[in-house]
Amino acid sequence: MSDKRHHPPTVRLRRLAAELRRLRSAAGLTRDEVTEKKGINAATLYRIEKARARPQKRTLLALLDLYEATEAQRSDLLAVQSGSNDQGWLRPYHSELPEEYAAYIGFEAEARTVRNYESLFIPGLAQTEPYARAVVKGVWAAASHKQVEQRVQARMERQALLSKEHPLQLWAIVDEAAIRRTVGGRKVMQEQTRHLLRLMEEPHVTFQVIPFDKGAHAGMPGSFVHMDFPDPADPELVYVDTPAGDLFLESETEIRRYKSMFEHLQAVAVGPNESADLLAKVAGMRD
Repeated sequence: MSDKRHHPPTVRLRRLAAELRRLRSAAGLTRDEVTEKKGINAATLYRIEKARARPQKRTLLALLDLYEATEAQRSDLLAVQSGSNDQGWLRPYHSELPEEYAAYIGFEAEARTVRNYESLFIPGLAQTEPYARAVVKGVWAAASHKQVEQRVQARMERQALLSKEHPLQLWAIVDEAAIRRTVGGRKVMQEQTRHLLRLMEEPHVTFQVIPFDKGAHAGMPGSFVHMDFPDPADPELVYVDTPAGDLFLESETEIRRYKSMFEHLQAVAVGPNESADLLAKVAGMRD
């Protein structure tokens, strides 16, 4: 039986979709009007504009003609279209991961900077393998052994982004609850703390803790990740993992809201040096 599963969108596909939506809006056209003028199936146009489908070259050219795109815009978007399905980050077993999580892995692999706030967990990019396994088993109680190991393997592979030639810039902020909760036992948490302290020595990693005594703060409603990408033309992205499902937010209003929220969390959290002292104290490494 052939695999009917759709590959998750790439950053380039999202950029293409965003530019086509912008060009259509600038031309003063609705989707229905585009369908009427060019005979493009309405469902297809919707999927293209939502980054759920890669347009064929002839379809893209028809849209660019209709939108009266400039030569520079045509050249740029044709180049983006030709590489929009490039998913070199995919691993054979990724097709068995939930589609939203596979999409998240792909976006993260292409990101320049990840700003991650977590209220209850150590961020995935900073987890040790024993901690990650304990988290997956605890949160996903019905998972099979194979499913647990796939999730753990994916999490460990993601961390290679922090050690490549041009590493991902990671700024992580956690509530004190994340470092206080004994996940996997005391030994696992001590190992996790030592790993965090080593990571914090890297120039591309910033880690802050919001102590309990800071009281209520902007991150209490839940965790989120904000990503930006090396090419300024690629739209920023916010990822929110909720019990009702994973959300990818990309409107300018949503991006501004979460960027502002992260800035508030940066301000209320203690600095990296004080955070390191708190980590060591919680782990019993210091008095």
